[in-house]
Amino acid sequence: MTVERRFFVTTPIYYVNDLPHLGHAYTTVAADALARFMRLDGYRVKFLTGTDEHGQKVETSARAAGISPQEFADRISASFRAMAELLAISNDDFIRTTEPRHQRAVEALWKELERRGEIYLGRFSGWYSVRDEAFYGESELMDGKAPTGADVEWVEEENYFFRLSNWQDKLLAYYDANPEAIGPKSRRNEVVSFVKSGLNDLSISRTGFSWGIPVPGNPRHVMYVWLDALANYVSAIGYPDTHSPDFSTFWPADLHLVGKDILRFHAVYWPAFLMAAGLQPPRRVFAHGWWTVEGQKMSKSLGNFIPPRRLEATYGRDALRYFLLRELPFGSDGDFSHRAVVARLNGDLANDFGNLAQRALAMIHRNCSAEVPQPHGFSEEDEALLAAARGLLPALRPLMREQAFHLALETIWRVVAEANRYVDAMAPWALLQSDRKRMESVLYTLAEVIRRLAIIVQPFVPDAAGRLLDQLSVAPEARAFAALEESFLVAGTPLPKPQGVFPRFVAKKEAGTEGPC
Repeated sequence: MTVERRFFVTTPIYYVNDLPHLGHAYTTVAADALARFMRLDGYRVKFLTGTDEHGQKVETSARAAGISPQEFADRISASFRAMAELLAISNDDFIRTTEPRHQRAVEALWKELERRGEIYLGRFSGWYSVRDEAFYGESELMDGKAPTGADVEWVEEENYFFRLSNWQDKLLAYYDANPEAIGPKSRRNEVVSFVKSGLNDLSISRTGFSWGIPVPGNPRHVMYVWLDALANYVSAIGYPDTHSPDFSTFWPADLHLVGKDILRFHAVYWPAFLMAAGLQPPRRVFAHGWWTVEGQKMSKSLGNFIPPRRLEATYGRDALRYFLLRELPFGSDGDFSHRAVVARLNGDLANDFGNLAQRALAMIHRNCSAEVPQPHGFSEEDEALLAAARGLLPALRPLMREQAFHLALETIWRVVAEANRYVDAMAPWALLQSDRKRMESVLYTLAEVIRRLAIIVQPFVPDAAGRLLDQLSVAPEARAFAALEESFLVAGTPLPKPQGVFPRFVAKKEAGTEGPC
């Protein structure tokens, strides 16, 4: 496969100071849908996720739990692996910053930066947020707190510094030469404005705690957690061996998906680190928005930090995946509510797509000897619906490249709606008595459109799509996007008895069990 047909997508590596919640699920599901889409479209994909396990916050949390930082990290990292399995995440690798392969890579990156004169020893005085693991200037504080609302403390200590100020013009040139390097556009504008306002050299080591990767040659210092964490994107593909198969194939990364709160680290510090080390920056960083829950910011004190396992148990993972990617534009903030999830589940999934498939396949089972019917020519209406289904993939490709997941799903569901209108207009149940051959052509058209829809929705609702393709007797090797044009349903193929793939949500009557919120 040619290099042009490769795709490297990452989630941020999740910080192990606490258990997974809705926000982690959101980023991971989005990256998974994109990875699945690209694989189905013939790309060689590398999909990376993992956990960020060093830093003062982890050391403090472990101490409070009465265990070692490593044991604490092991426990929380395992919960993120479990979340990935729960949500049918198809990651190719799971990187941990406590792994030897990662430590070797970070040490090599440090030494390369040092060799190139990009690091020097100095003294840091400034505001630091333990919660954010970030440094803030006086002008960035709001009512004595970080822009995120986190507490800050004044820190004075000997630190190593990265010459970030030297990279201001180079970063601006990089943004200018690569208009799509940061998305969405509103976030790109924020980053460019921040860099234009002036960059100061960045403290990249700490001496006030010990849970981190020691600085090569000076173990009294540990590396700044963000230099450590960001390097995961190259440590997982073989760095410092830039000639290794994975690194030479997949770097630079095609897409880093991140939350908007960590955009600066990924769109300013990370490209600067890379270029300073003689490496290419990523092709694109996209920052998505935040979820509130029932109109309120997620907060432990409010008890609305919803674990993914509770959401999956309540709605099912396909419904959860669909809602997260359909409800709002990926770069915007949005509200997660029980009412909204049920509306999508019962409306889009059960009533629209589920009912379309059940009606068509049930009529085929009853009236066509449980076999793919034989078409006897196609009418103008048949051809119009088939053309709409054939046009889906070319329409979806640019939307997925832009991370416009909601528009991709909206585009698919327009064809679902057209197919439902077609069923009502053609009335195949009436044709059974008046024109059996026409009925068979209509039912074949519906079955073929449903096949195409099922193949197309695999990245978003993989379980339901798989069950639907099973009911159409589509072989596993005929489910990639290439099969949309290379194959079609063959008349006379036996079909199993149809089963619903998108059950309606019915609230339990016991108090407190109507939803997770």
